[in-house]
Amino acid sequence: MQRSTARVMTALVYTEQDTMTAADLGAELSISSGAVSTAIKHLMPVGLIERVPAPGSRRDHYRFRAGAWAALMSQQNTLLATMHNAAQEGLDATSADTVTARRLHEMQDFYSFMLDELVPLIERWREQYAAEHP
Repeated sequence: MQRSTARVMTALVYTEQDTMTAADLGAELSISSGAVSTAIKHLMPVGLIERVPAPGSRRDHYRFRAGAWAALMSQQNTLLATMHNAAQEGLDATSADTVTARRLHEMQDFYSFMLDELVPLIERWREQYAAEHP
């Protein structure tokens, strides 16, 4: 993560305000509007921050998204599936009884395990958190 992106994320985590505008973030962090814009463009697609309506304001307002950490980890499922599939493609292209095949089987087994475990783990986290913080 770029430094200015990390700083914008941190500002939104630590602010006592409900929301902040890009101008608020730039002023708070003493960074350019371009740096704020770039940070927002990196943080929104991964689900860490969100744009929220602010009645009476013409500016976009942003806040750190509730449930952001679990959403971020859930996105890892795509990476895990990609790596699992890459291992299978490698296995399809190599001989079965080779060092390469052993490595690729380990890779595939690892990513299968992670895919099987991560989804229920995140769901358990969400349930536990919701029960503890109604």
